This record gives sequence, structure tokens and C-alpha cells, in this order.
Amino acid sequence: MANTRQHQKHKQKYKDLLRQMPEYVKDYVYTMENNHRSSSTLFNYLLDFKDFFDWLITEGIAKVDEIKDIPHQVLADLPLDLAITYIRKLEDEEVIVSKVETKTRERSSVNRKKSALRSLFKYLTTQYENSEGEPLFHRNVMQKIPVIKEKESLNARSNKLANSIFQNDRDIDFLDYIKANYENELSPKQKSYFLRDKERDYAILSLLLGSGIRVNELVELRIRDLNFDDNTIMVIRKGGKQDVVTVFDEVMEDLQIYMNIRKERYKGTDAEHEYLFLTKRNNESSPITIRTVQDLVRKYTKAFNNGKRSMSPHKLRHTYATNLMDETQDLSLVMEQLGHTSETTALLYVHTSKEKAKKAAEALAERRKRLK
Repeated sequence: MANTRQHQKHKQKYKDLLRQMPEYVKDYVYTMENNHRSSSTLFNYLLDFKDFFDWLITEGIAKVDEIKDIPHQVLADLPLDLAITYIRKLEDEEVIVSKVETKTRERSSVNRKKSALRSLFKYLTTQYENSEGEPLFHRNVMQKIPVIKEKESLNARSNKLANSIFQNDRDIDFLDYIKANYENELSPKQKSYFLRDKERDYAILSLLLGSGIRVNELVELRIRDLNFDDNTIMVIRKGGKQDVVTVFDEVMEDLQIYMNIRKERYKGTDAEHEYLFLTKRNNESSPITIRTVQDLVRKYTKAFNNGKRSMSPHKLRHTYATNLMDETQDLSLVMEQLGHTSETTALLYVHTSKEKAKKAAEALAERRKRLK
């Protein structure tokens, strides 16, 4: 039931991309799948590989007509200066932002593409084995190309984070706006679509802001992962690890309201293996996608911010983490709830909380001055 058209289209695109690849890339993908690398990550990696291989063919570096025919020796012998030329192409290339806007890639996007190629080359030179038990080749040119991240202090990152999330109970105002006021700004046709999905969308927003789970963890939720008795949800973290996240009553109530209309509105069943969040297109239901969740979060937050600023699911995750730190001052709890294994990222929320406390103190000081 759940594996219907939209989900199948995504799987088909994944298969079509993989079919275009050389055998050594297919071996890499199968190994990564067995290592629980997410399908969305691998899909993006395949897009990055395709761009790289297309460039090899266009530049005459690989003298073949199709990507699947590129021999591994081309990768093994690729000169460093040509590898750097490709990276510079990525940095200088204009990408489409909207119908009327283009811009050069952000460093984070270039870094992701570098990481994809570095991962493939590392596999081919260290993990892949031929019939003699040897790697496919030994020279790894991509290892010589660094992933240069922007240098920022923890405090600078914290300040940037504080300016990009909901603060001072604005997350509560946001949820109230979606529940009571958003539909009043819509045309009749827009309103009909919104009312069709209102309970689902509100449950998604409530869950993101009330649990801090990642968007990929949300779309993978199944009926069996909800425990209404304990107010917990089971999620699959990075690396395929199962984890239990505790949420509060109101979030579970929002999920229950969605569950009450899920069967009628999206033709879902109560089968434990079924995906929790569904979407409907052409009268057929399928699991909601990461892109759909990202789009609806952007749409609602932009409307709430009067069209000036949209937010991502990740920013809602940061909002939850900051609120949790404010309320508990418990770093280990924040790490546990968000599935962090390092204190470095969690410390961002400590600094963010301190920054908020500083601003609150300054506001109170200004208030006191008015008494003079």
C-alpha cells in the first residue's frame, strides 16, 4: 500500500542512476547499503558521480561514450592538476536557485561533492578487493584535495545559530499561527489543499519542534514506532542504530489527531510496518518524502515570517535543542535526545542559551533605566 507511485518513482530514479554506473561504482554502492548508509545520501552521491564522470567524458579524459564503460584506470591515473580543475569547475559553476536567480555553489555544497568522490576513491583503494585480494588501484588522487571548511569559533557558530532559529517562545507562536491563522491568508483553492493536509502537516511541525529528530528519521517512522503509553518514538539514527526519543503529551496528542484522519484521508492502514506520514497524489498514497517535508517547513515558516525568511527542518531541530538546554541545562540529556555522540555540536546550544540570557539581562537593564 505504502510503496506506491511517488515512492516508486524515487526508487526508479535511484536504480536508473545506478544502472548507468561502472561495475566498481555499483560495488561501492552495495557495500555502503550494507553499511546502512541512507538511500538519500547514496542517491546524492550517485548524482555527484554522474557529474564527475560526464566531465571526464566531455573533456576527453575518458575516451568512451557511456559512463558505465569508464575503466577504473582512468581514476587511478587522473593527474592532480585535472582533479583540481574539476573542483574549480564546481566552485565557479552557476547553479539555479529559482526561475529568475542563479548563484555559485556554496562551500558546503562543494565540500559534499568532494566528500562523495573521496569516499569512492577511498573505497576503491582500501576496501575493494579483486580476485587476488588486492585493491582496484593504489593511488588516491582525491585524498590530495582537502575539504576546506569555514573556520569559525564555537561562539561565532552559536551566534549564527541563534539568529536562525525560533527564540523567545516564537516556536509556540508559530504553531498557533498554523493552527488558527494561516488558512485565513489563503485563496479558496489554497485553503482546500491546506485543510486536506492540515492535521498531517501540523503533526509534522509539532514533532520536529517537540523531539528534535532529523527529517530523514521522521520520514522513516512506522506505525510500530509510536508508543502512546510512554510518550516515546523509536527512530533509526545514523549508522542504522535504533534509538528511543521521549516527547511530551501535546506532541503525542497532535500525532493522535493525525492518526484519526490518516486512514480516511490517505488510505493508510493500521499495519505496524506502514509508514506513519503519508502523502496523496492522483488518488494514490505513498510515504512522504524528505523533499516534501523540507518544502512544507519552508512554506509555513516563510508565511509566518511575513515572507522575509524561511527555515529548514534542521533549524527546527536546533530550536528544540536550544529550548531543551534552556529548560534543563543538561548537556548529556541534549546529546541523548538528539542522538549526538560528540559534545562539540551539543555545546552550541549551551552558548546559544547563554547568548539569550545575556540579551535578556540587557533588556531588563534597559527596563530598569526607565525608572530613573
